Amino acid sequence: MSNDNPYSENPPASMPNAGIPGHPGPPPGMRQRSSFPLWLIICLAAIPMMCVCTGILAALLLPAVQAGREAARRMQCSNNMREIGLAMHNYHSAYGSFPPAYTVDDQGNPLHSWRTLILPFMEEQALYDSIDLTKPWNDPVNATQADTVVAAYQCPSSDLPGGRTTYVAVRGPDTILSGDVSTSIAEITDGTTGTIMLVEAGADHAVPWMSPDDISVDEFVAGRRSNVRHIHPGGGHALTADGAVHFISENADSGLREALATKSGGEAANLSR
Repeated sequence: MSNDNPYSENPPASMPNAGIPGHPGPPPGMRQRSSFPLWLIICLAAIPMMCVCTGILAALLLPAVQAGREAARRMQCSNNMREIGLAMHNYHSAYGSFPPAYTVDDQGNPLHSWRTLILPFMEEQALYDSIDLTKPWNDPVNATQADTVVAAYQCPSSDLPGGRTTYVAVRGPDTILSGDVSTSIAEITDGTTGTIMLVEAGADHAVPWMSPDDISVDEFVAGRRSNVRHIHPGGGHALTADGAVHFISENADSGLREALATKSGGEAANLSR
């Protein structure tokens, strides 16, 4: 009986199962391998999930990181104010009074700020000696000095040019730095612990550090209502006449602010309010 299968004797090489009766596919040694290993496929599939998880984690951690950085900048700002306060007291020890808010020429025109006058007490003697105090701060002869960066006059949270500062005196008829006259500690009858000399204003009220410009009592008392936007969230630092630095809330009431600003008004200022 003839075999109806024409390939039973010599199966052609093109038949994948030739010579292996009952086997469903090619022999093991002849199996085709995948172009991508399984582990690589798994890794590629996991990448989008990893990116999503990383993004979520970063979004959760970012506020904490930002808060930590602001806390460090706020601490450095407080240290700047303490350094200024120490210089103010060293000036008082040398001259018997705190510096005036500004110096004037023979006609009474403001020339230089208290920030210039305390430079020798802030390890900036060379800078102080290079300034021509007989000419205004913005005279061309003082241009280089006015552009000089004094690190202690710059809040690290501010984004201001090097020649500008947010550390200003509160000026008014009964403040410690009221104009071209000096004030001694004995004249602060409201007490040095409850009377401010300097405050940290917002960026909108930044001034060139050499200029005889500061902030008025009315602006300080008005607080948020005067559009003084603080650099730090919630408020700004203040330096009292005893050399201590306090953080004044932007929500502090006007009565407290007014009591803090004056040196002999008879008000009892409580900084815990």
